[in-house]
Amino acid sequence: MHALASRGGHDLAAMSIMVVPMGGATNIGHYLRRFEGVPVAGLCDAGEEAAFRRGLERAGLGSDLARAGFFVCVADLEDELIRSLGTDAVLDVIAAQGELGPFRTFCKQPAQRARTSAQQMRRFMGTRSGRKIHYGRVLTEALDPGHVPEPLERLLAFVLS
Repeated sequence: MHALASRGGHDLAAMSIMVVPMGGATNIGHYLRRFEGVPVAGLCDAGEEAAFRRGLERAGLGSDLARAGFFVCVADLEDELIRSLGTDAVLDVIAAQGELGPFRTFCKQPAQRARTSAQQMRRFMGTRSGRKIHYGRVLTEALDPGHVPEPLERLLAFVLS
């Protein structure tokens, strides 16, 4: 989010906008209570949509995710970024991060062999603590401005409005 905002000339910190990783959809209620009275917004994975709706309803924010400022990724943010960039560009990013060797080794594992390149990339990003957050930033930085995933673009527009 910071990477996308800064590309558009927006400094979220200077605007008093915090980006907080929640650590999973089951924490939505906790965070809504923690930030009660403060405008909130975010992304959720398609598989977590129901949990987000329940959390928003319990917090009195209704069940319309977009109206409440929450936008749904088809699978997850990594999937959105991989599809927007394309697997060749993502492979270039992985190489630029010095992780091409570990990625190639990962792809040789029996459980990965039948998966598509995009599926392997998505799974690889979740194999080490902090890797999803890291790749979220570097993949966003690699995006062409005209190919920002819709949920991320809608979230940024909501936050900046």
